[in-house]
Formats: sequence, structure tokens, C-alpha cells
Amino acid sequence: MPAVLLTLGVLTLALLTAALAMIGPAGETALAAVPDRGAAYAAVPAGAAEDTGPPTRPTGPRPCPVPLASTPTGYASICWNPSTDDTGVVGYDLYRLEVGGFVFATTTTGTIGGFSGELNRSYTMYVVARDAAGNISPPSTLITVSATVGTPPTASPTPLPGDRVPPSKPEGLRDACLQDYRGVTFCWQPSSDNVAVTAYDVYRETATAYTKVGTIASPGFPNFAEPGLVIGQRYTYVVVARDAAGNLSAPSDPLSALARGGLPSPSPSPTPGPSCTVSYRATTWSSGLNAEITVRNTGTTAINGWTLTIDYPTSAVRLVSGWSADWIQAGSRITGTNKPWNKVIPAGSATHVGFTASYSGTLPAPVRFGLNGGTCAVG
Repeated sequence: MPAVLLTLGVLTLALLTAALAMIGPAGETALAAVPDRGAAYAAVPAGAAEDTGPPTRPTGPRPCPVPLASTPTGYASICWNPSTDDTGVVGYDLYRLEVGGFVFATTTTGTIGGFSGELNRSYTMYVVARDAAGNISPPSTLITVSATVGTPPTASPTPLPGDRVPPSKPEGLRDACLQDYRGVTFCWQPSSDNVAVTAYDVYRETATAYTKVGTIASPGFPNFAEPGLVIGQRYTYVVVARDAAGNLSAPSDPLSALARGGLPSPSPSPTPGPSCTVSYRATTWSSGLNAEITVRNTGTTAINGWTLTIDYPTSAVRLVSGWSADWIQAGSRITGTNKPWNKVIPAGSATHVGFTASYSGTLPAPVRFGLNGGTCAVG
């Protein structure tokens, strides 16, 4: 009888051990399927430590239907095309734009993701892919979608109090607005808002994200400059306008800006500029002006070929057109170059030129007139 009991005990222990072995993997599989950012990348397969190649950039971000169940708060949702990787993509991280910059929103193992938000409010986001070794792909292009519900509500939701209207999308980004700056410079057209635009946030695309690199106050004609970049390399930027209520515009179209070396520094002994006197008169209306300028050669020799520069204290004045010279603008400097017929200014003689411009705020007066690199007196 004791032998029989011993045999039954051994069999029972063996069956219990086998059952636990079967339950263990199933429990581990269920835990790994939870779409949590930390858990999704915790299990690193063999050989992943040597993997240094990131997944490909997620492409084709687009609005996606939200779950069919109605939600009272709204849901912002997008889809994208899957990324590829030499060892396999294990998940995607979704980032959304807030006043302070882009913040992590959610992680998913599929190619659809989203988050709860304020109903009918617009949200800007991007997605990156991640492999088991922790390599992160370049970010997708930015996309802006509105938070909606799966099924239309039976009644229109009660609007929240306060300003909920975002500024307009910044438009007209232009590279190299300051030719003499070492680094990247660009400018754009001001955005509009139902109350007022208070600032512009500038983001540069990096290898794995969109990083805020500057904030430009409004009003004034908006422009941005960033030093410390690799000269000759291009960088991609977007601009987002915001108002005092924290409403954010849709991001501008991307701008590929070239980091330039700037104009060369003058030699230790620069050639003196010509002797000259400039008279300036501005006729204004609403937000426009006509500038009439007389350039007089006060030296003893003729000036054969000339370039006139007019420096304003800010970029509030924007060139529209001009006459009797070829006019361009870079930042707060307006430059006119002679026409063939007025190239020579004899000693004691003068030439008359002018331009039309727009301005914002109070019209500033020029702070400097220059001719061929020298400074002209004002008279």
C-alpha cells in the first residue's frame, strides 16, 4: 500500500509540472501583446544588440475613421503605411503638438493610432517606427486632423467658452532672407487670427523627430535665423503660429533651407566709399509708402557704378516695387543698383531713385544710407 501511494504521488507531481510548463508560455504571450511602449520593446531578440539600422520612415499619414462607438469628447486618429526593417518593426510611437512642442501620445503595434481630444479641435502629429534594438526611424510628414466621433451625435455639442479659433497656417516661407548671416535664415508671411497672433514656433526636422529651435514674437514681419549649423548642408523647417489662448495653427509647408557662409568680412583696410549725401522723403497712406531718394556725389571724381543700401531698424518695411534702380530686400535692408542710363554720377551731381513698400505698425525711419560700401551723410 505505501508503494502504491508513492507511485501516485510521483505521477501527480509530474502532471502538475507539465501543466505549469504549458501555462507559462501562454501567460507570457498574452502579456507581450499589451500595446504599451515600455513592454512592446522590452523583449530584445537574439542578435538585436548588433542591429544599428533604423526602420524606414512611415509614409502616407492620413486621417482614419475613429472607432464606431460614439465618444462625447472626440478622438483624433490617423493611419499610415507600414515601415520596413532588417530585423522587424516592433511598434510605432505617435507624437502630438502642444504649446511647448511635440509630446508622446501613444504607442501601437499596428498602422493606426490616435488619442482622445477636444471635439472638433485640430491636432498636428507625426509617427516614428521602432525596432527591437531601439533604433528609431525618421519621422513621418506632419499631419493635422480634427478630433471627431465615431457616430454623429444626436445634438450639436455645447461649445466650450473662450477662444477656440486657431491662427491661419503660415505661408510663403522663403530661404536666405539675410544674405550676410552665417547659418540658416528664412522669413514668411504673417498669419491671421480672430484675436491676434502672439508668436511663431519654429521646428527643425532631425533624424528622429521635429525639434523646436526657436520662437519668434509677433507682431512684425516674421523671420528666423539659426547659427551653428554645417555650412553647405540643407535643413528642413516648419513654422506654427499660436495665439494667446494657446490655439495652434496647422504647420507651414516644409522649407528646405541652406546653411550659408554669409558675406565675407571686410579686409583690415577697406577701400573708402565715395563721398555722398542722401536725402530721403516718405509719403505714406494706410499701410503703404512711397520713398523718394536723392543721391548726391559730393566728391571730386565721378562715381562709375553704384549700389545704394537703406537700413531700417526692423523688418517692418517690405519692398513692393521701385524705379530708377534694380531693387531687392534682405531682412531689414533694401538695396538698389544703378540702371545703365544712370550708372555714372559726375562730381557735384545727383541722381533720383525711389521705391514703393508696405509697412506694419509705426513707420520706422532709416538708420543708415550706404553707397558702394561707404556711409552717406543725410541731408
